[in-house]
Amino acid sequence: MTEKSYGGNNGVREHHGKIAKDKSKRISVLKGARKEKISDNEDEEFSLRDYKKAGEIAAKTVEYAKDLIKPGMLLLEIARKVENEIIKFGGNVAFPVNLSIDDIAAHYHPTVEDETKASGLLKVDLGVHVNGFIADTSFSIDLTEDKKYKKLIESSQEALDSALKILEKNPECTLNEIGKTIQETIEKKGFSPIVNLSGHSLDAYTIHAGITIPNYSNHNNNSLEFGAYAIEPFATTGEGKVVDGPSSNIFAIENFKNPRGPTARKILEYVSEKYKTLPFSLREMQEKFGPMARLAMRELEQSGIVHNFPQLVEISHKPVSQAEHSFVKTPDGNIIVTTR
Repeated sequence: MTEKSYGGNNGVREHHGKIAKDKSKRISVLKGARKEKISDNEDEEFSLRDYKKAGEIAAKTVEYAKDLIKPGMLLLEIARKVENEIIKFGGNVAFPVNLSIDDIAAHYHPTVEDETKASGLLKVDLGVHVNGFIADTSFSIDLTEDKKYKKLIESSQEALDSALKILEKNPECTLNEIGKTIQETIEKKGFSPIVNLSGHSLDAYTIHAGITIPNYSNHNNNSLEFGAYAIEPFATTGEGKVVDGPSSNIFAIENFKNPRGPTARKILEYVSEKYKTLPFSLREMQEKFGPMARLAMRELEQSGIVHNFPQLVEISHKPVSQAEHSFVKTPDGNIIVTTR
């Protein structure tokens, strides 16, 4: 699940990250994650094991989704089946599967009433967590008869592959080098990167953990420290920026306080226990709590208890492709791609 950048030059925030020097850093665990204190080595081994398991499940789910999706399928059916498969494989859903068509770059999830069908250029962005440790991965699929988006899909995939190659070759490479590689790979194919979407660091029960990985040359000469990350290039035939669109039907808790309505209270209790700080869908709340769920979610949003993620739409309404893998940079500098 991607991160949009705000502010800065031309609407793009400059991300300076942290320098990868502190080998003793422990992975932080947010509210609701494991609370017992263990040694740094145990913490590292435990988290790495779970990151790897989450990645293996995510990779299996991607292959399942590629076989499953056909033109004309309801997005609702795809969402249910993909998320059920994550659970069958032994994982947990880290965020509602994003099913974004054409100029919607990211952040679309169907509701129970949704009759949208798979078509055009479909991005499938899915997340898996094991004990809160997340694998975030995505792919694009061309559902047109003449496969007119083949080259656009190849450009984002090749940009991802190129970025991972330079990281594996030199784990101390800079954020600028990663972004420059992504940008040049996409532009050589005749397309534009989405400059205000980025990769990101991952942490326990946290998809966007503070560090962002650019999809363009941003002159940031810091390198990545020990931790988990996702790289996700986006390519487009358009201007290369996204703007906020309508609701994605995806939410996350941002303020723990008691709502007035009984259904809203039940939803908050349920989500706090199951997802903690992770995103969740209106669709799941509708399926579990019935017709009152939509009104309850509106109450939670208006009370500032939950954040409603907007769809991210390419500004010139041109098609967008996406590719993504997650990886861990170990304390000794090795790069382990977990979702490949």
